Amino acid sequence: QVQLEESGGGLVQAGDSLRLSCAASGRTFRSYAMGWFRQAPGEERAFVAAISGGGSVTQYADSVRGRFTISRDNTQNTMFLQMNTLKPEDTAVYLCAAGRSLSIYRSDYTNWGRGTQVTVSS
Repeated sequence: QVQLEESGGGLVQAGDSLRLSCAASGRTFRSYAMGWFRQAPGEERAFVAAISGGGSVTQYADSVRGRFTISRDNTQNTMFLQMNTLKPEDTAVYLCAAGRSLSIYRSDYTNWGRGTQVTVSS
């Protein structure tokens, strides 16, 4: 099992950037594919980005492709989400997740963090 904790959220203006981090416990971080999801009030949890265990394969939601970059540092058991050119519609709680294979489906992820709030003002 791996435990996850997100950080880096905050209140920013449209056009600004933020970098989210997801710190993982345990010695098997590299064996997990990792993903970022987000959930706005009244909406379902939505896929944002995912990265393979080794970091060589990534996948993005259409809404963030070209603005967000997912990465990981397996030596530090940490995953990142660099978010540029933020928009008000990016406002949500951002959660990181770990699973056995890279996927866009939240049901494929077995471990979740508690989330970090990102608020983008117009």
